[in-house]
Amino acid sequence: MEILHQGDILKIEKIKHPVLVVSKDFFNTSGEIIGCPIVRNSIPGPLHIWMATEENKGYIQCEKLALLDLSVRGYKKVDRLQISEMINVSDAIQGIFEYI
Repeated sequence: MEILHQGDILKIEKIKHPVLVVSKDFFNTSGEIIGCPIVRNSIPGPLHIWMATEENKGYIQCEKLALLDLSVRGYKKVDRLQISEMINVSDAIQGIFEYI
């Protein structure tokens, strides 16, 4: 199984939208990832982060975190998010779980 990295963008079998890998690399070695969908038609907001690459564009929906077992699903790595944009996504996700 291919090692996936935080910031990779995947097309996953039976999932309509591309998925951004938000989990750290050491977690991804388990064959599972935590990902967020990238949706073209969404409303901007603090948890909807706009991203655009040559291949993909849309809003990363940070509140829709999902644990996905890639050992039982087909997937293809289709793109990668720049580290500067990944930091914004990580900050938004962390904000969901902070106290006060």
